[in-house]
Amino acid sequence: MWSESFPVDEFSNQDNNVPIRTIGLLYWLALAGAIPVTGEDSVMVKWRGFTFGMLAIAAGTALAQEAVKLSPPSAVGKVAAPLTAPASPAVTGGHALDKVDVDAWLDGFMPYAIARGDIAGAVVVVVKDGQVLTEKGYGFSDVEKRKPVSPETTLFRPGSVSKLFTWTAVMQLVEQGKIDLDKDVNTYLDFKIPPRNGKPITMRNIMTHTSGFEETVRHLIHDDPSKVVPLERYVKESLPYRAFDAGSTPAYSNYATAVAGYIVQRQSGMSFDDYVDRHIFQPLNMRYASFRQPLPKQLQPFMSEGYKGASGKPEKFEIVDPAPAGSLSASGADMGKFMIAHLNNGAGILKPETAKLMHNYRLDEIPGLHRMALGFYEQNINGHRGIAHGGDTTLFHSDLSLFIDDGVGLFVSVNSAGGEGAPRALRERLFDEFGNRYFPGKPVTSAVDPETSKKHVQQMAGSYFNSRGYRSKFLHILDLVSPIAIGPDEDGKLSAPFVTNTGNKPRRWAEIAPYVWKDLDSDEKLAAKVENGQVNRWSFDTVSPFMMFDRVPWYKDPAWLAPALYTALGLLFLAALSWPAGAIARRRFKVAKLHEGARLRSQRIWHGWQWLSLATIAGWVTFIGVGFSTLSLLGGPLDPLLLTLQVLTPIAFVGYLVLAGWNLRQAFTEKRSWFSRLWAIALLFSSVIILWVALSYHLVGFGTNY
Repeated sequence: MWSESFPVDEFSNQDNNVPIRTIGLLYWLALAGAIPVTGEDSVMVKWRGFTFGMLAIAAGTALAQEAVKLSPPSAVGKVAAPLTAPASPAVTGGHALDKVDVDAWLDGFMPYAIARGDIAGAVVVVVKDGQVLTEKGYGFSDVEKRKPVSPETTLFRPGSVSKLFTWTAVMQLVEQGKIDLDKDVNTYLDFKIPPRNGKPITMRNIMTHTSGFEETVRHLIHDDPSKVVPLERYVKESLPYRAFDAGSTPAYSNYATAVAGYIVQRQSGMSFDDYVDRHIFQPLNMRYASFRQPLPKQLQPFMSEGYKGASGKPEKFEIVDPAPAGSLSASGADMGKFMIAHLNNGAGILKPETAKLMHNYRLDEIPGLHRMALGFYEQNINGHRGIAHGGDTTLFHSDLSLFIDDGVGLFVSVNSAGGEGAPRALRERLFDEFGNRYFPGKPVTSAVDPETSKKHVQQMAGSYFNSRGYRSKFLHILDLVSPIAIGPDEDGKLSAPFVTNTGNKPRRWAEIAPYVWKDLDSDEKLAAKVENGQVNRWSFDTVSPFMMFDRVPWYKDPAWLAPALYTALGLLFLAALSWPAGAIARRRFKVAKLHEGARLRSQRIWHGWQWLSLATIAGWVTFIGVGFSTLSLLGGPLDPLLLTLQVLTPIAFVGYLVLAGWNLRQAFTEKRSWFSRLWAIALLFSSVIILWVALSYHLVGFGTNY
C-alpha cells in the first residue's frame, strides 16, 4: 500500500531505497555523507563527497558498507538483472487474442521472468467477453514441498487490489441509499474527522484518494496474529494529519480506505468481513477468497507461502491492520470472476448504472495524464481505455487491469519480493507487452519545437515533495535525505532520474504537447500543471491518479539544505572527535591539560553535548533504518526508542545551539586565534542548520501515531 507499480510501493517501497553505510559508533554518518540520492545534481554530490572525505580522514577508518533501507523494502535477496530491454513503442497490427496465442506468449514470458527475478511462484488470469480465456500457474506455492501454483485454488495476497472490493461494497450501499457519495462522512461515523479549512471529507473524496490525509505506516503490516488491530480501533486510534483540503490533491491513503470499510460495517449492520463474504464472494461463487486474518481453517491449506526470494525460506502470513485496504487472500480464478463481473457492468453484484459510474467517473487533476475513477484508476495503453489497481504486501505483488471497452481483463500476482525491483518489472512489462501485442496503436510523435520545449523544461526544474508523504511527523525527514529533483539534462531535455523503466533506467522524455512529455520507449506520459506561468505541480501516468509532486518551499529545499546539513554534521563530528583525539594525543606525548577548573568543566559540557547530539542523530537513523527494514516493528516495539528520541532531540539540538553561541562569545572574549574564531562561527552555523532541520522536518515533536 505504498503505491502502485512505482518506487514508493504499497507495503514495500521496491525501488526507492536509501542505503546507509554504517560501522559501530560511526553509524550516524549515513546522514552526513553516505546516502546516494536519486535525482540529485552534481553540486550536492560534490558537497556530500567533500563532507564524507573530511569525516573519513578524521575517523581514520574505512567504513564498511551495510545496506539499511530508509524506505520499506520489497526486494530482499539477490539483485535481479532487468528482465529485458525497455518495451518497444506500440505499433499497428497485432495478434489474435485467443487462448492458443495467449498461452504460448505467457509460457514464453513468465517462467523466464520468475526465474530471473528470484520469484517462487505466480498466477496469471486473462478473461474476455465474460469468460475465462486462460488461467495459468507458474512456479511453486511451496518451494520446499515442490507444490505447484494452482490458478483455481492457490491463494495469493493481492494487497491493495483488495480496495476494489471495498469500493464495490460502498457502491452497493450507495445503491441502497445508505451512503451518499457527496455527504460528510462524519454522518456515518461514531467519531469525528475534523474538517480542514471548513471542508469536510466525502466518500467521493475517499474513493478518489483526495481526502487529504498524510501517509501513515504505524500498524500497517506485521506477522503476529495475536496483535491484529480491530477495524474500529484502527480508524479511531490512527487518525492521520490532514495535509490537504478535501478534494484538492490526490494523495493515496490506506487509512481513508479503512474508514470506508468501517462505514460499510456500520451502515450494513454486519462486520466488514461478513459483508464482503455475503454480498460479493457468495454471489460470484468466490469460494477461495477471504478478507479474514488469519485465514479461516478451511482455506489455510490453499494459502501460498510468501518469500523474500525463491531461494529463501517462507515467511509468516502477513497481517494488514487496515484490512479493507489490503487484507484480501484470493485465488487467481476467483479474481477472474471479479473481473468478469465488472467487465459485465457489475453483473451479480452491482446495477449497470452503478458499475458505469465507478468505471467512467474521472478526476482530472492534470490534463493529459491518467486519472482516478471511483476506486479504479486509469491505465490506458495505445488509445485503449483501461482501468486498474495494483497492490503489494511485503512479499506478494499484484496487478488487476480491465480493458473496459474491449471486454478484457488481466490479473497477475507473484508470491515473492524477489530480486531488486523484479516484481515491479515483471508486472509492468507484462502489462505493456500484453497491451502492445493485443491492442496495438500508432506511435505518438513530438509536437513541440525544441526551443519551446527547453523553456518548459527550465520551468520544471526544482525540488518537489510527493503528495503521498509525511508532512507533520518525523518521517518527513525522508523528503530531505531522498529528494525528488527534476530538470534539464546536459542536452536541455527533461530529466527525472527516479522515474525509471522496467530495466531500472531513467525514462527518456519528448514533449508532445505543451507541458506534456511522453516516454520514448513506452506509452508513459509526464505532465505539469501551470498556473500564472509557473509550474508548481506535476506527475506521471503510473502514479498520477493518486499522487502529485508539489514544489518544495525554498526554506526546506533539499538543493541547499541537504548539503548544508551534511556539512553541519561533518563539523559536529569533527568537533566531537577533537575531544577524545586531543586527550589521546596529550596522554601519548605527555602534554599538560589546556584547561583547569571551571573552564575545564565548561569544555567537558560543551563536548559532551556534541556527543549527545551525535547519539541522538544515531538514534534517529537506527529507528528509521530498523523500522523500515521490518515494518512490523513500527507497531509498538520501537516506541520506547521513539519516545526517548522525542525527549532527547530538543534537549540535544537546542543545547547544541546555546553552547555553540556561548563558545563563539568565549572565542572573541578571550581573543582566541582567528582559526579558533572561525571554527566557533562554523560550529554555530552547524548548530543552526541541525536545529532548523529538526524543527522544519518535525524531528521535534511528540506522539506515536505516524
